[in-house]
Amino acid sequence: MSFYIQLAGEALWLIILLSLPPLIASLIVGVTMSLLQALTQIQEPTLSFVPKIIVTVLAILLFASWMLSYLVDFTRKVFDLIPLAGTHR
Repeated sequence: MSFYIQLAGEALWLIILLSLPPLIASLIVGVTMSLLQALTQIQEPTLSFVPKIIVTVLAILLFASWMLSYLVDFTRKVFDLIPLAGTHR
């Protein structure tokens, strides 16, 4: 049973690791835009929404090969462990 729990934990860490680049990029742009809105007193909601979407897509495109390599490695590991799945209890 701990075998499956370890694999699930590894999958959760992979999800966190792969989501960090777009989330951090979006966070930085969001804080910057909020600061600019506070300084200029422009309270337009789309002013912060559109740049965050653009930067998030750019971050995904920039880190896509890195993220895909981690996903492929994890998928290979899972496929290699399939024959052993019935033997672990």
